[in-house]
Amino acid sequence: MKTTFRITLAAGALALAFSALAADRYPKLGPLPPPPIPKDNPNTPEKVALGKKLFWESRLSGDNSMPCVSCHLPALGWGDGSQLSRGYPGTKHWRNSQTVLNSAYYNKLFWEGSVTSLEGQAPAAAGGGVAGNGDDSVMEMRLRFIPEYVAEFKRVFGTEWPRINDAWRAIAAYQRILVSDAKQVPFDRYALGDKKALNDAQKKGMALYNGKANCIACHNGPLASNQKFYATGVPDHPLFKEDPITQITHRWQYYQKGVPEAMYRNAADDAGLFFVTKNPKDTAKFRVPSLRELKYTAPFMHNGMLATLAEVVEFYDKGGGAAQNKSPILKPLKLTAQEKKDLVAFLEALSMDAPLLHDDPKLPGDYQPLAAVK
Repeated sequence: MKTTFRITLAAGALALAFSALAADRYPKLGPLPPPPIPKDNPNTPEKVALGKKLFWESRLSGDNSMPCVSCHLPALGWGDGSQLSRGYPGTKHWRNSQTVLNSAYYNKLFWEGSVTSLEGQAPAAAGGGVAGNGDDSVMEMRLRFIPEYVAEFKRVFGTEWPRINDAWRAIAAYQRILVSDAKQVPFDRYALGDKKALNDAQKKGMALYNGKANCIACHNGPLASNQKFYATGVPDHPLFKEDPITQITHRWQYYQKGVPEAMYRNAADDAGLFFVTKNPKDTAKFRVPSLRELKYTAPFMHNGMLATLAEVVEFYDKGGGAAQNKSPILKPLKLTAQEKKDLVAFLEALSMDAPLLHDDPKLPGDYQPLAAVK
């Protein structure tokens, strides 16, 4: 009995030592700092209020049906709760609609990192052929024929008429307030000195995160993401092979990104980062998402194929799946059933105690003749 007890103690001490060593190799988890604000787009309460209206504004889309909020609903973790995003009417998207919570901290947005700021993300979504499908000049003209917006843009930006680029700046300002509150996040409270903020299971899960499970290798720093790109072997979504509408939009994605004809005509899988770099070594790589607010943002992965955190842990415990350019970081973890539960408990502790919800804003009324606008 004494020998067994000593061996158990030694194994536990070794695990803790390994956890500390692994954690020291990477930026540590910790409370998020204030979100970075670009000097050329400072936040003001008036700009944020305008941005909130525009986030809900259906007229910032091709057919007045696809405002930002249609794919980023507060009640669904600021995503849309589906495996694949709904897409513009008549289309079907090929990726999961990511939450915009804490998007203020990303310097690479979208799953393939194709834009580097929220000011660039908004027009890419509103004008994307399978997203908002809006034309900038048409959307701007709509705003110019709404007296309330004419007055509000003049008040916020000092312009005689609404400008579409200012609309994107306002939406970006609004998104920068959609961030985790450290006072409501158990892990953040723990990191700030409240040692009772995490229970025993969550503390064990934290040790696994930093050690045996090696989550910290990719999900590090306050955002719990190193914003790098990896191929992990997430299972392909069956709609890529079964649904013609999904196949149409998926192959169109290949075509409009300028890949060779032989590639887009035979496209079967999402090429991820390859669409940006055109480097075959980047095929099937996707940007590491933040692990904050996971309690409210299921399903997971770039195609929504993992429905629960337990499934995510199970996927990585097996060392991921088969993939071209698969990351060598991924190896079978051999977690016990209890360790998996503890790890899930810690992952949930990276979310706020209650979801962040915003009420729908009151939007301006109908268009008015130009004489009325003047």
